[in-house]
Amino acid sequence: MFSAAILIGGKATRFEGRDKSSLIVEGQTILSRQLAALSDVASDVMLVGPSTPPGEVEGSLRASGLPRHVADIMPGCGPLSGIHAALSAARGDATLMLACDMPFVSTPLLRHLVSLADHADIVVPQTERGYHPLCAVYSRACLEPAARRIARGEFMLTALVDEMRVRVVTADALEAFGDPDRLLANVNTSIEYRAIEANGMQS
Repeated sequence: MFSAAILIGGKATRFEGRDKSSLIVEGQTILSRQLAALSDVASDVMLVGPSTPPGEVEGSLRASGLPRHVADIMPGCGPLSGIHAALSAARGDATLMLACDMPFVSTPLLRHLVSLADHADIVVPQTERGYHPLCAVYSRACLEPAARRIARGEFMLTALVDEMRVRVVTADALEAFGDPDRLLANVNTSIEYRAIEANGMQS
């Protein structure tokens, strides 16, 4: 069994605190798009974040009973707390982590990341912008290091990546699945969202 986690716990301070998973992109919410992309990749899908999920997430849970909701164990510590909670609740040895504001991740890309999971503690894409640790696979070996970093108040994901055995997926390799900038695009601000609405981030 392979697990996947959509991290829904961000405060979205640069997006007026809105639930970014509920944003509409090309006629669907980002959450719906991600669940569809994951449907043939993971047999166990978690929505990881606050104990009370935002409206769009709660609606999905109510509609189908799947995916399952996992609350942060150590809230307020950024994405690292979501990764920690996901690994604690995962039913498999490795978990695909996905930020809830990435509308263009595709099934072939996610399946490729998962296919490399046996060869490293973390499988992570890397482009000219650096690592993309919120579209990456983490093994259970990352659980204790993540907990130690949280206890020390060290929340940078890149520091955890640097500590573990890493399989990097380069931009050249990503191009087999499409434009890396599109595949790994995320919606940080209302300006970025308006740009996506205007042109669909067409490559």
